[in-house]
Amino acid sequence: MMMRSQLNQSHFHNFCVCVWMGGLCLFSTAMSSDANATERPRILVTTDGEIDDECSMVRFLLYANEFDIEGIVTSSSQYHWQGFEWAGDGWIDPYLNAYTDVYPNLVQHDDRFPTPEFLRSVTKLGNVKAEGEMEEVSEGSQLIVKVLLDDTDSRPIWLQAWGGTNTIARALKTIEEEQPDRMAEVAAKIRLYYIFEQDATYQDYILPNWGKYQMTTIISDQFEAIAYRWKKIQPPAQHRYFAAPWMKKNILNDHGPLCSLYKSHQAGEEGFSEGDFRSEGDSPAFLHNVVTGLRSQESPDWGGWGGRFVWIRDNTWMDPAPYEGYQHPEGRYFRETCWGRLSLNAGMTSHNDPRMLEFFRPTWRWSVAQQNDWAARADWCVQQFDQANHAPEVRIDHGVDLKFEAGAKVRLSANGTSDPDGDELQYRWWQHSEADTYDGTVEISNANQQQAEFVAPSDAKGKTVHVICEVTDSGTPQMTRYQRVVVELY
Repeated sequence: MMMRSQLNQSHFHNFCVCVWMGGLCLFSTAMSSDANATERPRILVTTDGEIDDECSMVRFLLYANEFDIEGIVTSSSQYHWQGFEWAGDGWIDPYLNAYTDVYPNLVQHDDRFPTPEFLRSVTKLGNVKAEGEMEEVSEGSQLIVKVLLDDTDSRPIWLQAWGGTNTIARALKTIEEEQPDRMAEVAAKIRLYYIFEQDATYQDYILPNWGKYQMTTIISDQFEAIAYRWKKIQPPAQHRYFAAPWMKKNILNDHGPLCSLYKSHQAGEEGFSEGDFRSEGDSPAFLHNVVTGLRSQESPDWGGWGGRFVWIRDNTWMDPAPYEGYQHPEGRYFRETCWGRLSLNAGMTSHNDPRMLEFFRPTWRWSVAQQNDWAARADWCVQQFDQANHAPEVRIDHGVDLKFEAGAKVRLSANGTSDPDGDELQYRWWQHSEADTYDGTVEISNANQQQAEFVAPSDAKGKTVHVICEVTDSGTPQMTRYQRVVVELY
């Protein structure tokens, strides 16, 4: 069993001591691995080419600057394989071609956008012949093997399953067969993010053979908040960011060839207008890895743009329980066992049952910021740097991992924050109580200023309080970034 303190042991550093009026403060000075650092995560995507995967691919390519992309691999799932509801072996090609067209403009905004040639070189066909097929070695599985066995890079690698896990499973089986002595070494690098289990290979092969290594594994049902039934989950006030007028203005029209490929709803599709947002159920897998300052990669139960998850067993993390007494399924976590999916099928929505609203909150709470961020990147496809908006850079003066004596005054400062466009900035400090180990509430003074403070609760010894510094610029569309400050009380 690996709990959060074990998962994060590399993120807590040597402390130095300073005295602030009202109590003793210990703060981290190691900036290389705190949330002010901007190292890009390594990711490898597997995708089954469903229509919402195609929608996610548009957004993914607009975020390609945020990652070290190790591969884009076409896989299968219980819903799609060669010969059944199949988009074609080369379905990604038109998206890469459109990316090629907008690339010269994108690099004006961030020179870390990978070249189209590089993306093509790491786009491979995986195991696609049947649902759960993992017997054959494929180009995609070979790429995954190559990445995992590369001993020149010890950084974690996030393996994302937008569809089934079969190509990942095939790669792991190859390593088990050919280099079993390296399994522990490889497992130590792996982080898994599944858009629930879309075939049986995780249960049938990965867990029985690799489970002993307790690889960090996130299995999500929260993705439904931005999937096909978003209208039943998103709060009504947020629907306008998914509706046709917003989509046409910010994404679909006059934003270049990549955004024009986005498969929004068409006229005549029941319950939707032409141009409405369709579905991006797979986007949380990579949004989890965008370095926004929320530090979601340090522990799944801290939460971020890809949702928030709780430890269930054996370093496996799933959606928080929807109600007291809920038991997560022991076996496969998929359409026939996920509470959110089953409840939607039974007619529950966020509008008729408060449990649904709370269950999906860890995803929908970020949706407005995500949509605006996406719209800004769509502008990058067609606008020069000085015409477009870019995200603020939030800097915390005193480090992001603090130790305070219970009862002391905790002073927080984001004085180093700036905006690349010189925009005015709005500040909002708020307690992210779901991530706390303290079960009470703190009152934050000057919560809308660059500097804020709160009194550490006297009954919180041995607990943590998470405070988010949320900064939104005044550009169009507005962009938001964060810093998470974790205060440990003693």
